[in-house]
Amino acid sequence: MGRIDHQSVITANDRAEISPYVRCMATTDHLLSSVEVARFVANGYHRMDAVVPDELNKEAIDVFDAGIPVIYHGEPVAKVYEEGSFARRLLAVPAVAGALRSLVGPDPLVDHQALHVREPHEGAAQALHGDAIIDTRPDAFDVQLMYYPHEVTGTMGGTLSVPGSHLRRTNESDTGRYQNLRGQTRLTCPAGTVVLLHHGIWHGGRRNDSDRRRYMYKIRFNPTVPQVRLWDTSDLDDPRVSEELSRFFPWCEHATGRLEIYNRIKLWRAMTGNASFDIDLWATRVANRPGRAA
Repeated sequence: MGRIDHQSVITANDRAEISPYVRCMATTDHLLSSVEVARFVANGYHRMDAVVPDELNKEAIDVFDAGIPVIYHGEPVAKVYEEGSFARRLLAVPAVAGALRSLVGPDPLVDHQALHVREPHEGAAQALHGDAIIDTRPDAFDVQLMYYPHEVTGTMGGTLSVPGSHLRRTNESDTGRYQNLRGQTRLTCPAGTVVLLHHGIWHGGRRNDSDRRRYMYKIRFNPTVPQVRLWDTSDLDDPRVSEELSRFFPWCEHATGRLEIYNRIKLWRAMTGNASFDIDLWATRVANRPGRAA
């Protein structure tokens, strides 16, 4: 069956339904591209290696050694973190700020923060799980920032995640019985790496078999604006957008993987404001109701 890439083109009627807020969004060098956002929609994460400066990474170790409490806020960044604080400067790193704005928009709320510490030779790993999967919103999502201030090697364990799992809804640790899934990744990275996760992705911290303490700092963000065209949309009609959204992952069979493509189409329609976007007619045939009132 041929791919229906032409449906990514916005019609005049579609444009009329897009709010003025969306149409006037400016672009900057640090916003994500449409291809990158489509990759996020397919994978469930956006990874940025070594984007945080060395001096901030070194400061982070001292901040983390002093301890960071788990605090639930539900308030804007400026109210939660003081100007000039470590967290504010971390979030002001251009690549981090641009990617966050592309996914959750300006002025998101800080849902909560947590510092995850894995002690040397701890001998235990975290079960595979999803965060707050009682959240089943089909057209919106939270983003979790995960920051690694030091190099993470294979011996140090790292964060395990299952790319493409974020739209397959489970409840918290329903997946905890699974030890390994095909296609899972265990993060190894240079110092200063930041990963932005869709809140639904399956993940878990691996055990630390090294002689060094491992840190991961997490902040969850709630959007305060519609998550529609917040990124640089100049490449919205790039064929690679549909290619990214059509990706199959080895943890699910080819046939059941079509469910993930269908879920991505629905999310991409919401994020672009284009209700006619489709790939291989997956959503079009499901929505077909001849003779029925809208």
